[in-house]
Amino acid sequence: MTSLPSLTSFSEGWDSEARLVEGRWVERRPRRPEVARQLHTEVRLLPWLAPQLPLPVPAPTVTCTEPLLVRHELVPGEALTTPDVAQARRLGGFLCALHAADPAEAVRRGTPPAERVREQRTAMVAEFDSRVLPLLPAERRESAAALLAEVAALPAHTLVHGDLGPEHILTRDGELTGVIDFGDVHIGDPAIDLAWALNGTPPAFADALATAYAASPQLRQRALVWHQLGPWHEVTHGLDLDDAEIVRGGVDGILDRLDDGT
Repeated sequence: MTSLPSLTSFSEGWDSEARLVEGRWVERRPRRPEVARQLHTEVRLLPWLAPQLPLPVPAPTVTCTEPLLVRHELVPGEALTTPDVAQARRLGGFLCALHAADPAEAVRRGTPPAERVREQRTAMVAEFDSRVLPLLPAERRESAAALLAEVAALPAHTLVHGDLGPEHILTRDGELTGVIDFGDVHIGDPAIDLAWALNGTPPAFADALATAYAASPQLRQRALVWHQLGPWHEVTHGLDLDDAEIVRGGVDGILDRLDDGT
């Protein structure tokens, strides 16, 4: 009698259901139609992109079309918790390679193009202006509105991960082992991938990564803008859930990060 494959469910994700099969394969099913489109993009993009990068990334393939099921080999490791200088240099090299990838070819493989990204960014800024700005203290709204104006004017010309934080950077025994979760990949501002790395990490890590990446002062300033924008998403998420605690935490985060820019 053939034994059934060993299955392990991951924590419930908002976009996809995921499970580990036989300790080696990650299988993902989309929860919503737009996520299916995203997974198809990953199937077309990541196998092309992976050989260009100095760290492993998922390279999914379609194993079933109806309903959609994609599979990729597990990228080993645990989320980064104690970033150090050696890891910063390695991550800086990874980002250099990622941002050097051909954006035109990435768009041909389904990556959201710059024009669509700018449209979505305009809509995002308008939502933040109407839903979040009125929740801030009156004396802070001018600086907050100036931040939104900066976001609206940011460039979009480079293939970016789009959601690069410690939970998506994997390590084992102190070494970086891979980068995961490319669901927000798009043609955008390379500074978005530096937001956490330069502003949410110890100074030694941030300086080492900036050196490895050769980040200009202008790029570092744009990374700060993206970092300051992060809690605005938390506020709208809380509003959508009608969760006052999440909203309060997001507002506090906005005010704290605005102070970081003064």
